[in-house]
Amino acid sequence: MSDTVLYDYWRSSASYRLRIALNMVAETFRTVPVDILAKEHRSQEHLARNPQGLVPVLEIDGHSFTQSLAVIEYLDETRGGAFLPGDSVGRQRVRALSYVIAMEIHPVCNSHVGAHVMSITGGGEEARVAWMRKFIGEGLAAFEVLLDSPSTGAFCHGDRPSMADICLVPQVYNARRWGVDLSACPRLVAIADRCVELKPFAKAHPDQVKPSGS
Repeated sequence: MSDTVLYDYWRSSASYRLRIALNMVAETFRTVPVDILAKEHRSQEHLARNPQGLVPVLEIDGHSFTQSLAVIEYLDETRGGAFLPGDSVGRQRVRALSYVIAMEIHPVCNSHVGAHVMSITGGGEEARVAWMRKFIGEGLAAFEVLLDSPSTGAFCHGDRPSMADICLVPQVYNARRWGVDLSACPRLVAIADRCVELKPFAKAHPDQVKPSGS
């Protein structure tokens, strides 16, 4: 049994990112599901792991880590993932692309935010869908413009997947789930589709890890 443990919700974007990264560095890990719909993330047991009540949490190398991008950089430093380029300008660009998704789009489109939107507007599911489509759509439209750069290759930065691609793929999955119109984003869609053909990405897909009955 692996000593590396991922506390994970199968549809969580941040968990999806971390599954991809772990697969890319060939780190064997054991998954412990945390059912967000059943509010297991708010249990005292999980709050002891992460006071924010969020997933993922990764237990590795005798430590317990939170925040997916910080963990991805840890894996890069300790497992040689090459998730960031070797040059300073390239690292800045990959981080900036990653942050567009992880720090701008994702926080306002998290499940608890969507639920709050429904509660304060009284608009039900229709209000949540409209909210998701607006913020995911606008964020990815900006991301598409940022890809209009000589530094973009087969992937977001150059010709190998980076942390930016690890962030992009789960966000495109979410966009499709919520029915976001991606017709104005052909470059990022092509990159995401190219990524999901790669084994570390394919193995991390929510459909591959969801518990039975979900």
